[in-house]
Amino acid sequence: MGGVTTRLEDLPLRDDLRGMTPYGAPQAALPVALNVNENTHPVPEEVADDILDAVALALREVNRYPDREFTGLREGFAQYLGHGLEAANIWAANGSNEVLQHMLQAFGGPGRRAFGFAPTYSMYPLLTRATGAEWVAGRRREDFTVDPEDAARQVADAGADVVFLCAPNNPTGTPMGLDAIRAVYDATDGVVIVDEAYQEFAPREEPSALTLLPGRERLVVSRTMSKAFAFAGARVGYLAADPAVVDALRLVRLPYHLSALTQAAATAALQHAPTMLRMVDDIVAQRDRISATLQALGYRPYESWTNFVLFGGVDDPRAVWDGLYERGVLIRDVGIPHHLRVTAGTEEETTAFLDALASVGSGA
Repeated sequence: MGGVTTRLEDLPLRDDLRGMTPYGAPQAALPVALNVNENTHPVPEEVADDILDAVALALREVNRYPDREFTGLREGFAQYLGHGLEAANIWAANGSNEVLQHMLQAFGGPGRRAFGFAPTYSMYPLLTRATGAEWVAGRRREDFTVDPEDAARQVADAGADVVFLCAPNNPTGTPMGLDAIRAVYDATDGVVIVDEAYQEFAPREEPSALTLLPGRERLVVSRTMSKAFAFAGARVGYLAADPAVVDALRLVRLPYHLSALTQAAATAALQHAPTMLRMVDDIVAQRDRISATLQALGYRPYESWTNFVLFGGVDDPRAVWDGLYERGVLIRDVGIPHHLRVTAGTEEETTAFLDALASVGSGA
């Protein structure tokens, strides 16, 4: 049974899935992997010890189904986010991708449309099409920012049922002001999802879209523990919204979709939020160091409020990517002509990337 017995195109696959390409960020065992925006800092030892204790305790009752409503975890997220949120405002799932999938299952689907400003997170169109909806790509300005008035016009013209606003944006790192979010919300009758996966890396004085939730029952703010909390392998994402939206997601989730072990690990990690977030300042410092050095090398780094930097001015992205790979450094070609993207890692990883890039050659 191990050999190839048939081809994908020979199977009775859904017609709308034919020709689609699955998400496929390169994975390679290189010394410095800076291609998928992970937090490359390990979980602090004292936090890891408490997480291990919490998981060990949960294992004693793993023969029973977990809390279907994951009440303790939702309370933890509400306390972490603040802004007067309560457990009833919170939803969580196995990574923010499953959270977004739940949103599309509840508010998208066959005969409906989802919209986002391209280039943006590559999973939005994949999740949209996989749940049977149509994906509509809007336009950004040349510097990848979004103008509020133009954004509202595009959203109104699209007539979408679900609007994705990645703020800050992946893969460009671009911030999005609250004025643009307000304008988009007012321009549609659909659900507006503000994906704040990288919000913890934004300037501290900049307000979150969480401040816009009161009185906007169709607004959703999505977050993740994968980035700032160094929890990518645990797969925990969550959102804040009106309780009615949370009720809608119960209609599409699988029974007991968050395991007892996941709930225990995430709850324990949240109890150490100040410690877990302390590394954010280090990452931001390395991000800014990368931007400054890229500019000195002749590249064009874009403003980033995330844990990565997109840079242009790359004459031959493939040659640069290959040159870095040969030197043990893995970064990301996100498909934007003459651009590459690199994650801000530890000081040592950042040094390794910058030294390797300097040896490969300068920008245009």
